[in-house]
Amino acid sequence: MSRPHNTLTAAALLGALALPMFAHADPCKLEISGNDQMQYDKQQLTAPASCKDITVTLHHNGKLPKEAMGHNWVLVNAADVAAVANAGMGAGLANNYVAPGDKRVLAHTSTIGGGETTSVTFPASTLKAGAQYQYLCTFPGHNALMHGTFKFG
Repeated sequence: MSRPHNTLTAAALLGALALPMFAHADPCKLEISGNDQMQYDKQQLTAPASCKDITVTLHHNGKLPKEAMGHNWVLVNAADVAAVANAGMGAGLANNYVAPGDKRVLAHTSTIGGGETTSVTFPASTLKAGAQYQYLCTFPGHNALMHGTFKFG
């Protein structure tokens, strides 16, 4: 056998072995990252209506501490984005920039700094297929750049 053929065979075998890892990814477990430039890496997250629970994991790929450049992930009805962002500013870091008891908040993570990861799991039954949902970072001033659409159904 020639050397190029061996290389192609090895590459094909590795590709076939890796495929099952991706083919069985759980569509109810979502991941998103934020950075020190106040950006999420995804503008949209989608979960199917077949989910019983949905888990969103937030990674902070930056280096700055949460006191200076903290990020969270907050899910709301699209109509509530501005009101939740404004209420969160006054809630402070101790409350993860989410007003305690705010019924407009459907789910949220804690606020994390550079190099940290957090996640939230919530029942899909709190969502309605086809409804308009948005996610945002409620750290003061971040929601202007850090927001996206959450599709369910």
